[in-house]
Amino acid sequence: MLMVGNLFVFMSFQMLLPTLPPYVKSIGASGLEIGLVTALFSIGAVLSRPFIGYLLEYKARKSLVLVGAVALLFITILYPLSQVVVIFLLFRLLHGLAWGWSTTVNGTAAVDVVPNSRLGEGMGYYGLSVTLGMIIAPSLGILLYQVTSFSNLIYISSFLGLISVGLLAIVHYQTPEVVKNTKREDLKFSYFGSLVEKSSWYPAFLTFIVTFGYGSIVTFIVIFGEERGIDQIFLFYLFNAIMASLSRPIAGRWFDQHGPKGIVFLCSTLTFIGMWVLSFAHSSILIAVAGVLFGIGFGSLIPTLQSWTLSQTPANRRGVANGMYFSSIDLGIGLSGLVFGILAQYVETGNLFRISSAFLLIAIVMTFVQGRRSRTVSRRERAVS
Repeated sequence: MLMVGNLFVFMSFQMLLPTLPPYVKSIGASGLEIGLVTALFSIGAVLSRPFIGYLLEYKARKSLVLVGAVALLFITILYPLSQVVVIFLLFRLLHGLAWGWSTTVNGTAAVDVVPNSRLGEGMGYYGLSVTLGMIIAPSLGILLYQVTSFSNLIYISSFLGLISVGLLAIVHYQTPEVVKNTKREDLKFSYFGSLVEKSSWYPAFLTFIVTFGYGSIVTFIVIFGEERGIDQIFLFYLFNAIMASLSRPIAGRWFDQHGPKGIVFLCSTLTFIGMWVLSFAHSSILIAVAGVLFGIGFGSLIPTLQSWTLSQTPANRRGVANGMYFSSIDLGIGLSGLVFGILAQYVETGNLFRISSAFLLIAIVMTFVQGRRSRTVSRRERAVS
């Protein structure tokens, strides 16, 4: 039930993601302001997560989950009032604050019910609600944006958000004993301490790198389709969703049996190839091929990085680690939208995708180096013993 409720949270939000840049462009936004649509949202999400990570160290889950879901619904309903670019950007900042709250709490509530021995598999299944929402909803949003008004798009998004509130209200949540036994006065709040979990910073940093590369696609894929005259851009998301659903359980079991580095290396490589295929696409066929590569690659990469982050974190700090992980995603996509929004004024969108693919290449190299370093340490430990 938590997975389904979270799916509707992501569906409600993600269907707006590819449609907001062309909408704000239609009301007179500049290239920089289009970039700020994503950047301000991400800034809001990152700012809120240390506070919710702190609350998750001592508070029960249900009330926190419902506050986040209701806040997302309320802010979504306000969007039709944003006919002025500045007001629209303010709503994006507020939406980011609520999104940071909701994603952190929901992810932590999920990991609370998954046994440690099956963390990769369990969070892989939960991650389907994240990935399917990230993949299916944008294609739905693009279709609705093309055939109806922006206001109708918001109403449908709000309806999905209302369903998520109802579903999340009937979930039976589990709170770890160490959290139940912790009182607020026992904790000392540190903003940085609740922003970064030192034990698992490396996979979170990798998450930032890969989502920075992916952010250019999130921001510009609809505009890319318009430039290339490709009406079936939704095929990218459709095949992405299908392949992510098929590959996710396999990737989760691989993580539990063999660890994260091999699957992260493979998925980063497939995503890198997918970005280049997409950048050369002038037909629906190549759009679909890129979607297949992204579904297997990026669709399995993101939940694997979450499982890697959580597997290195103590139970009482998983709220902080989850916040750090999701902040890495939002910061990566947000800064990417800002940087590539500026660059898009000088570079054709296909070339923009090729430039951003360099960050997937960085992730591939980092994972390879980390894997070799880990094997060297293991050999030394065996030699000493």
